[in-house]
Amino acid sequence: MKKVAFITLGCKVNQYETNSMIQKFIEKNYNIVEAGKKADIYVINTCTVTNMADRKSRQMLRRVKEQNKDAIVVACGCYVQVAKKEVEQLPEIDLVLGNNEKKKIVEMIESYEKKEKPLCQTEDVMQQKEYVELGETTYTEKTRAVIKVQDGCDRFCSYCIIPYARGRVRSRKPENIIKEIKKIAQNGMKEVVITGIHIASYGKDFKENYQLIDLLEEINQIEGIQRIRLGSLEPLLITEEFVERLVKLKKVCHHFHLSLQSGCDETLRRMNRRYTTKEFEEIVQRLRQAYQDVILTTDIIVGFPRRNR
Repeated sequence: MKKVAFITLGCKVNQYETNSMIQKFIEKNYNIVEAGKKADIYVINTCTVTNMADRKSRQMLRRVKEQNKDAIVVACGCYVQVAKKEVEQLPEIDLVLGNNEKKKIVEMIESYEKKEKPLCQTEDVMQQKEYVELGETTYTEKTRAVIKVQDGCDRFCSYCIIPYARGRVRSRKPENIIKEIKKIAQNGMKEVVITGIHIASYGKDFKENYQLIDLLEEINQIEGIQRIRLGSLEPLLITEEFVERLVKLKKVCHHFHLSLQSGCDETLRRMNRRYTTKEFEEIVQRLRQAYQDVILTTDIIVGFPRRNR
């Protein structure tokens, strides 16, 4: 039985997609081992959100070959998607797969072993119009299950490479999400984390009027699920109507991560963040009024460059 090890860098979306790939290997009777153990196949699910993430991705891609020089090393994920030519130059890499190719990773590795497929396959995610289903993902090593509900981002903040790595907004069909969560609940999992590249945009690509709050109301009704956590949120999602409906959902945890990025209005404009510090403060107060025990966290970018004058 061949052994497969995974190394996952970056966000919860990558964690979800790694779980999906692990599940596919298990279904094909591969043995999953810890990242530090000797394996026949190493899969590195890369990240590209910062220069540090790029460097860590390259380091991991080089390091795993030292554990077994005969192993197949697979590079996939966001760094691969935006730096395909750079990754191809790394001698340690045997197979390079983009984000959309994760769904067929087992078949592509087996084809590579037979020399039937090229070394590198990455679709142009900017041309992707529909959400790519990875199948029902119930595998997790955690006490909570990460659930991916959408992919891509249309915001194009001036500092961010993610839209080019993930493409435009594509929302997952609610019936597939609900079916996956029900199965997870049947397996005894009581907590889910709703994640995506930009979950505030969930549903904007649907023809019908169905948004994130509609999805959360459905998830809140699933028997067995006791806690619903939300991933990072676009502050402008937190409207009065959204909060009025959200506060009625007793399973939603009172923790909200709102990415501020800067406390300077001029910098926010240069970042293309589309809100002001005053608007952000009003959003925070809205949540504090709705939840007496609310927990708020945020991100701040320090040292954002000034425009040349």
